[in-house]
Amino acid sequence: MQATFKKHRLEFKRPSGTSRGVLRSKDSWFLVLKEEGKTAIGECSLLEGLSPDDPLQIESLLKLLCTALEKGTELPDLSMWPAVQMGLETALLSLKSADGFTLFPSEFTRGTEQIPINGLVWMGDFDFMNEQIKDLLKRGFGCIKMKIGALDFESELKLLAQLRKEYKESEITIRVDANGAFKPTEALEKLKRLSAYQVHSIEQPIAVNQWASMAELCLKTPLPIALDEELIGPYNAIEKQNLISQIKPQYLILKPSLLGGFQQSEAWIDAAQKAGIDWWVTSALESNIGLNAIAQWTYSLEVSLHQGLGTGSLFTNNIESPLIIEKGCLGINNSITWSSI
Repeated sequence: MQATFKKHRLEFKRPSGTSRGVLRSKDSWFLVLKEEGKTAIGECSLLEGLSPDDPLQIESLLKLLCTALEKGTELPDLSMWPAVQMGLETALLSLKSADGFTLFPSEFTRGTEQIPINGLVWMGDFDFMNEQIKDLLKRGFGCIKMKIGALDFESELKLLAQLRKEYKESEITIRVDANGAFKPTEALEKLKRLSAYQVHSIEQPIAVNQWASMAELCLKTPLPIALDEELIGPYNAIEKQNLISQIKPQYLILKPSLLGGFQQSEAWIDAAQKAGIDWWVTSALESNIGLNAIAQWTYSLEVSLHQGLGTGSLFTNNIESPLIIEKGCLGINNSITWSSI
């Protein structure tokens, strides 16, 4: 086996605001494996300030990983490197696939079925966010997710009020994502005000590692709470179960690149299902390489909720792929070919 890696900096079409700051670019590393005439690829996608993977050390680790893969020796410990775990798992699946890209063959990969997804509204001033919402509605999205928490809360409520004035809950599902921006002392009151606009759920209302406060919030909340950043570990099976049983959230948000790949994500799903908790999958701003793998895996789980997989069109220099978005759904058009990395 030959094993190499290549860095790729994805550039946003326009700066994208979250409560953690404004994103203008993000880095991924492609792990490329070659064996018996086949070429496979996996993506190690990092979100600065959120991924446990150390961006300053990742290339040193990838060199060790590539050497171990080529020599067939013991692999380095990847427990603190979920993005690298994800890249390796995906690359090995790619190596086993017929064409390097069809990792989970299904009606989705054949192009006959699609996955319903939410449209993403980035933070900005009122007019900018309103413009994004109108564009998503024109494109046929039935579920939108608004990033909130870094701007004036009253303006965010005004935007929700305007949206609900035009569209009923049965017409548009609204999710909001605070990225941990609310203080525990103010969160419940803010959730009460948000609930007046028939919000489907809120992701991570307060910052991580405040289990008692989050548990109390999940108990008293007037709208469902979804844990997102809270799941970033590493957590073993018992710790996963403890987190869920102590906090008792209404939903989990699964980002395989932040959780350590598909096996770790499925362990979270098992723990959630035992507790009667629902979940959905969200991309972590991967290129189309990673997004393709996550979408195929997600479809194989027979999902019904809207998934958070609509991020492929955010970048100016993404890898051209057969992935398409039509009427609020992610699909594959097999008449489009993959471009080279």
